[in-house]
Amino acid sequence: MEFKLISIASIIAFYGCYFLKMFHQKRQGIQTDQIGKDKIGFVKFVEITMKIAAILVFIAGLVSIFLETGNSLTAIRIIGAITSVGGTVIFIVALWTMRDSWRAGVSKTDKTELITNGIYHISRNPAFLGFDLLYIGTLLMFFNWILCFLTVFAVIMYHLQIVNVEENFLLVAFGNEYLQYKKKVCRYVGRRK
Repeated sequence: MEFKLISIASIIAFYGCYFLKMFHQKRQGIQTDQIGKDKIGFVKFVEITMKIAAILVFIAGLVSIFLETGNSLTAIRIIGAITSVGGTVIFIVALWTMRDSWRAGVSKTDKTELITNGIYHISRNPAFLGFDLLYIGTLLMFFNWILCFLTVFAVIMYHLQIVNVEENFLLVAFGNEYLQYKKKVCRYVGRRK
């Protein structure tokens, strides 16, 4: 029962923050959801597929939680709970640090700034890392093969979004400033010397 409560609380905090941020930005005239908009070819495919993967893993996670699937060892479920809560905290800190530069997907028309401070000092993609950890934590607590497949699928799609869409966009938008940042900070966690 405690794992169910931890999972539900993590999901509510995670997606509550996500939608509150979108609502706040909408009130300021900022269109947060840029996934698939004004995109073509492979970039559009990656963004739309990523969004579908996110929706599917979210639904599968909720079903798994409410059906209390999985008979994992308690130690694995504890690791899952810590991972899930950690992912939620990382995501919330990432959104807070990004302020109004945050978008879901990339926008070639919105002018934003390159954020390199706070949590972005140790991760170039903490929001994506937060998503990954939330989903992996849920999987560890409520393991089943459908949730496993969808978690892996979502994590792969987020990675493709970073590598094939986000990084290319940031290079074009911020040029040398982004290249220097990329040399210092790892894609997910860590700094280079």
